[in-house]
Amino acid sequence: MEEKNVHLRVKYLKTGMEPLQYIDGKSDWIDLRISETVTMQAGEFRLLPLGVAIALPAGYEAHVVPRSSTFKNFGIIQTNHMGVIDESYCGDGDQWYMPAYALRDTVIEEGSRICQFRIMRHQPPITFEAVDCLGGPNRGGIGSTGKK
Repeated sequence: MEEKNVHLRVKYLKTGMEPLQYIDGKSDWIDLRISETVTMQAGEFRLLPLGVAIALPAGYEAHVVPRSSTFKNFGIIQTNHMGVIDESYCGDGDQWYMPAYALRDTVIEEGSRICQFRIMRHQPPITFEAVDCLGGPNRGGIGSTGKK
């Protein structure tokens, strides 16, 4: 079944921001850029402004994660590891942020790509059934597949 195109309304909160786009068609994740230059000291927490407010369609949420180069380039980690933004966060002032913790002194220049997002459908309704046996083979638990 072919997925229809999903339309996102984006409000850019700073003049001159680069429009959101796929990068060279290489991924379905969309990069987000910091909207102002930020200086952070090692051990400091900041909400890094991404300069956009986005109205997601009903039934969708956005998953926001760091880019693979974010720690290497800036020495920051995203404190919640993955941010989830639901469709109720849709007002003109509902700017997206990346909660970041600096592990070293750093300067992140305005326009730097620091995180990325994709949208996902909400999880369907589920029910839980308590059982005495799952019926599958045991794999040995977490970490049981070796180191290589």
